Amino acid sequence: MAAARAVEAVTDGMRLGLGTGSTAKHFVALLGDRVRGGLDVVGVPTSEATHAQALAEGIALTTLDETPELDLTVDGADELDASLRLIKGGGGALLREKIVAAASARMIVIADAGKKVDTLGRFPLPIEVNPFGLEATRRAVAHVLETHGLPTAMRLRTAANGTVFVTDGGHHILDAELGAIEAPEALAEALVAVPGVVEHGLFIGLATGAILAGDDGVVEYGAI
Repeated sequence: MAAARAVEAVTDGMRLGLGTGSTAKHFVALLGDRVRGGLDVVGVPTSEATHAQALAEGIALTTLDETPELDLTVDGADELDASLRLIKGGGGALLREKIVAAASARMIVIADAGKKVDTLGRFPLPIEVNPFGLEATRRAVAHVLETHGLPTAMRLRTAANGTVFVTDGGHHILDAELGAIEAPEALAEALVAVPGVVEHGLFIGLATGAILAGDDGVVEYGAI
């Protein structure tokens, strides 16, 4: 339902950021239906998986090098609060997702209603790191978390086959179980300053609207 409402916001000629994940996958499929019906858009996928799906759907694709300014990105979220601050990265595509969102005039989040929280942090915060110097980076990140009064336990993400998970960019992900992030802006700034941290899953000031679907239907927040 959320994806279907988001597709209604797409108009001819739009340059779109195409999100990654289970909910975004519905959006790409529905967008493909409209494209086959004559809608003229071009998309920038946020992952190799979305790239493959969009191609299969017949959606014309571009890159941020060719099209550095986008009109709209539609993507999911692992958590969002009333200020449209997000935690993303459960699917491992946070770096490309954030680059694409930052290049977009608008970002609409589509999710189920259970993703809305009073305080971010229930979902583990993904922190994408360079494999080089991993232990040194982990310790530096732990120091940042401790300084902000947060738990320092992190786990290195693994793939389904038990090997270390590798992002599309060739990086690893540390998942931090923080419980509650009372000052997400300050934490975001501190984490990105750590050498070895490529990006983190706090998306702040990027989402302009959200469409959440639940048992009672669809609820919209912000500008859609």
